[in-house]
Amino acid sequence: MTVEITRVGPESAEHVLAVVRAAFAVRPPLDPPAAALAETEETIAKRLAGGGGLLATLDGRPVGALVLDPVGSTTYLRRFGVVPDAQRHGIAAALIEAAVEAAEGSADLTVVAREELPQTVRFWERQGFREIRRESPNVELRRPLRTHVFQVPDADSMRALGRALAAQLGPGDLVVLSGELGAGKTTFTQGLGAGLGVRGDVTSPTFVIARVHPSLVGGPDLVHVDAYRLGGLDELDDLDLDTSLDDAVTVVEWGEGLAEGLSESRLEVAIVRGDAPHDGLDPRRVELTPVGPRWHALSSPALGST
Repeated sequence: MTVEITRVGPESAEHVLAVVRAAFAVRPPLDPPAAALAETEETIAKRLAGGGGLLATLDGRPVGALVLDPVGSTTYLRRFGVVPDAQRHGIAAALIEAAVEAAEGSADLTVVAREELPQTVRFWERQGFREIRRESPNVELRRPLRTHVFQVPDADSMRALGRALAAQLGPGDLVVLSGELGAGKTTFTQGLGAGLGVRGDVTSPTFVIARVHPSLVGGPDLVHVDAYRLGGLDELDDLDLDTSLDDAVTVVEWGEGLAEGLSESRLEVAIVRGDAPHDGLDPRRVELTPVGPRWHALSSPALGST
C-alpha cells in the first residue's frame, strides 16, 4: 500500500468533502452536532480557496484530509479526518507531519477538539499539541513549529548556551543531542551541567553508556547518556542508574531516532559545523527544536541572540 499526501485547492473539494463526511459520520453524536457534518462541496471549496488543504490517498483512493486555515501567526487544522477503514495505519500522523511542512512561516499549528471526545484530545496531545484554551464544548490545542537557531563561535560560547538552557530545565526533561563526531555535544552538556550545579566533570560517557551527576544545589540530577552503542533506550532500564529519569534531566547524545520513546516531550538539539575554522574560531550552528507540550514555554530570548 502506498500513501501519498498532496497539497490541494478548491478543485479537490469533492474528495475532501467525501473524506470529511465519512470520518465525522462514525463519531459519537454530539450536542451541538459537529459543524463538519453541515459542510457542502461549496463550503469546503471556499475553505480550500483560503489556505488550501492536504489530501491523503491510499493506492489512489482518498482516505484522509484536512483544511489549512492560517490565522495570524498560527495555522489551524480544520476538518481533519481519516476514513474509518484506513484508520490506525499512520495516515493521521503523516497528515500532521505534512501540515508542519505546509505551514511554513507559521509559529505553530492549532486544532480545536471536542471535550466530549477525550480520546481525540489525547491523540492530539500525543502528536505534540498542548491545551491552551477551553471554552465548552471546545478544547483548543497548539503545537509549536519554530526552531531556534544560534550561531556559536567557540567552545566557551557553546558552554554558555548550555548554561543558559539549564535555567529552563526541570525534573523529567529530555534533551536529545545530534551532530557529527566532535561537533560539540559534550561541550554543550558541560554547560548544562554547570548551569544545573551538578557534581563531577561532564565528559563523554562513551565507555560507560550512562553517567549520573548528582545535584549539589537541591535540583535535578543530570543523566548523561551515549546512545551510540545502545540497541534501544529500553536498555536504560537495565543500567541500574542511581536516580529516576522522572526526577532527573536526561541528556542523550546520538539519541536521534531512539529517544522518542522516553518521553512525549523533548528538546532536540542539532549541532552543525559552520564555516571552515578561521581567526582561531571553529564556529557551530545550534538548532533547538521543541517537541511536545512541555516545551511550549521555551524562551528563546533568554538563551541569547539567534
